[in-house]
Amino acid sequence: MEHLSDDVVAFLSEGTRTGLLGYLASDGRPLVAPVWFVVDGAELAFNTGKNTAKGRALARDPRVVMCVDDPRPPYSFVQVQGIASTGEDPKELLAPAPSRRTPLPRRRGRTRYEPGRLA
Repeated sequence: MEHLSDDVVAFLSEGTRTGLLGYLASDGRPLVAPVWFVVDGAELAFNTGKNTAKGRALARDPRVVMCVDDPRPPYSFVQVQGIASTGEDPKELLAPAPSRRTPLPRRRGRTRYEPGRLA
């Protein structure tokens, strides 16, 4: 596994950014979805529901790409390609730091930190 350079980690860690996660649908079509993420050591970490399109796709084919851009001039971006690993241990689920992320609102009475979530 290649490691993220210090410059890439600094870019990805700056402010609150949304990454665009690329993954494959069951028929092989490329799909892209926005995700909040954190840099965890030399890895990017995010969570999603086990039974969501992303969760099912990652279980089927863990090849992913994450693109993160800076919308301000000079319009830079970073692309990270890799193999996703998943887990359902509650200790692995991400809880964003209050200073870095605003928690997502409840949806249908659920929070994003519950059984059935993948990290």
